[in-house]
Amino acid sequence: GIMKCSPDHGLLVSESMLVALEELIQASEEDEGVPVILVCGPKNTGKSTFNRYLINLLLNRLPSVEYMECDIGQTEFTPPGCVSLSNVTEPILGPPFTHQQTPRKMVYYGQTSCEQDTERYLDVVKCVFSSYKKEVPLVINTMGWVKGEGLLLLIDIIRLLSPSHIVQMDVYDWKAMAPLTPEYVHLTPGLYTKGKQQAKCQQMGTSGAEHWKPAEGEGDASVPEYKLLYVHPEFPRAGVAVHSGILRDMSILGYLGQLQSPDVGAVLPLHSLVPYQVPFNAVALRVIHTDVAPTNIMYAVNASWVGLCRIPEEIRCQTDGPVLLTQTPVCDCLGFGIVRGVEMEKKLYHILTPVPPESLRLVNCLLLGNIAIPNCVLVGQQAVEGEIPYVTSDYNYSILGSGKLKKKKHFKRREYAFECDFT
Repeated sequence: GIMKCSPDHGLLVSESMLVALEELIQASEEDEGVPVILVCGPKNTGKSTFNRYLINLLLNRLPSVEYMECDIGQTEFTPPGCVSLSNVTEPILGPPFTHQQTPRKMVYYGQTSCEQDTERYLDVVKCVFSSYKKEVPLVINTMGWVKGEGLLLLIDIIRLLSPSHIVQMDVYDWKAMAPLTPEYVHLTPGLYTKGKQQAKCQQMGTSGAEHWKPAEGEGDASVPEYKLLYVHPEFPRAGVAVHSGILRDMSILGYLGQLQSPDVGAVLPLHSLVPYQVPFNAVALRVIHTDVAPTNIMYAVNASWVGLCRIPEEIRCQTDGPVLLTQTPVCDCLGFGIVRGVEMEKKLYHILTPVPPESLRLVNCLLLGNIAIPNCVLVGQQAVEGEIPYVTSDYNYSILGSGKLKKKKHFKRREYAFECDFT
């Protein structure tokens, strides 16, 4: 139930947070009433808490609020690694793993950080944002990566999404990032977009950049129009790192909980659930985060977490597969599953998923990313005897070449194509 708690245990709302909330609620009550609110700031400054509180306040006045998740490492309504657009109609009263839901639009990026392929990340954000109809207010959550290239990427996102309000959160008086004023965003180049070059500084006895003035004809005509709201969180442990990996695992477990019966009883181990059988040539396959030789692709896919996606192109393969994509598509993700087994003789994938059959009929692509199945799923299954496959504790990461290869993809991507494995 709900009960009154002491100030030491309740939600501590700072004065700046109250001012920002009042401003945003007022904007939603105006004639147009469809503000696009982008929330940004460093990690662990309370962005998610602010978003939940804001959405709950808006739901007191509106039947629904749109929420766009751009933080692929700490997602609110989906498993990690996704950019999504959700229609929220009920208050958010718990952490993400307590309210997993099917979004209105979702694209699987496949990693918890976009540093390796920022161009595809922007393509994904643009694809998801295109589904927003501007009928109700939109709250946009962004990543806590706000240093170096992360700040430049954030500037690109602001230019791409054109928010009406930006809520900037920082617990350390803007040491992590500069105030994102419209003028700052107007002048600063992003990672892929160009900023308006500063006019020549007029020397006034000093050479400081604070004394520059725009030249004639370079007024504020093209300066982005949004209201910047500063929020200084004052809750205990603000700015302190949390175990984000645990929260991601909990979101995956919350999603897999849909496989269990709603009746109260013992939790069934995954190996006792009946999987779907999917022919190799019925779906295309792509490993997102690394290059895998076609001869090893099934070793990578087996016992893995995969996105169940839909690409517009028809799967064309004259053999019984598998069908491999040469490029990663930006496409709709309808849900997720675990590849429980790969049957090479019959050319079948065995997939466990809570996605309903009517949606599974639309799936024609499996995307394998860098999102791992929680360890407890692999090692904590009941009635398993002997050695557990794909699990080891005897591994020395100090050996040269034992870890995975990290690479940044700065080359322009080609259109993806199909490739049939005839071996």
